[in-house]
Amino acid sequence: MRVYVPLTLPGLAAAYKSGELGPGPVDAYAVTPALREWYVSDDIEELEYAALNRAAQSSLRLLAGNPQAARRRVVVALDVPDGAAVADPDRGLDPASLGEVRVAGPVPLAKAAAVHVDAADAETDVAAAAAALGAADQGDDDAQFTVDGAADHDLMWFGVQEIPHLIG
Repeated sequence: MRVYVPLTLPGLAAAYKSGELGPGPVDAYAVTPALREWYVSDDIEELEYAALNRAAQSSLRLLAGNPQAARRRVVVALDVPDGAAVADPDRGLDPASLGEVRVAGPVPLAKAAAVHVDAADAETDVAAAAAALGAADQGDDDAQFTVDGAADHDLMWFGVQEIPHLIG
């Protein structure tokens, strides 16, 4: 099963240094039954893209809590055995947790298939979005517009062998 783990660049550097994402449980996003129902599509590529974007939103929240981190969203795509990623059945249809799963233990970074990171030209919009999250959560429409601006930037794809360059 493909899961998408939200990180920051410092989080990616720590995972690279330790060789694993963890310790567990590791929060991630995947194509869950609730995400399928919400997205209303049978196209697995579209569903995985939706899960990736949910992880990117979570990465934005991590950035909001870490002002020293570069203002770039980071998502690690990795494969775990079926059943290793579990959705909380009590939160399955909660719009805030669509696609959210947990992987019980640490996951070796060697299981990563790719790393998705914002381009440098997204940093201004991502910084503004991270700063506006609190107000958006309180219902401020202008702040929500700013937060949504980060989603206008597609994450770039990098091979796992490129991690040293990304964190360098």
